[in-house]
Amino acid sequence: MAEHNLLGKDGEVAAISYLEKKGYRILHTNWRKGSYELDIVAQTVNELVIVEVKTRSPGSIQNPEDAVTNQKINHIISATDFYIKCFNIDLPARFDIISMIGDRQNFEIDHIEDAFYPPMTVRRR
Repeated sequence: MAEHNLLGKDGEVAAISYLEKKGYRILHTNWRKGSYELDIVAQTVNELVIVEVKTRSPGSIQNPEDAVTNQKINHIISATDFYIKCFNIDLPARFDIISMIGDRQNFEIDHIEDAFYPPMTVRRR
């Protein structure tokens, strides 16, 4: 596996540990169904929390959270909608980003709660 892939995996493991220490219940990690993918699906007492994890090494030009583009957000929203239907979940969803900067043993963690909201679109037929 390429070094950047290992860094990303280590970042996700550190993010999971961070969330568990904060009292989040981890429901799924790297959940995939067809073309849908969610990094971390967690739950608090009253919310479903979808977490996108972005990891970069120190000195990277781009902040990790800047890699979450509008296209990526739309994909996360669609995957979450499918996930909620698959598991018949009746909780409001929140979308967070965990930004990880560091090496494979030591990360600086920035947890951005409510990082984005589903776009309000009206489809007319």
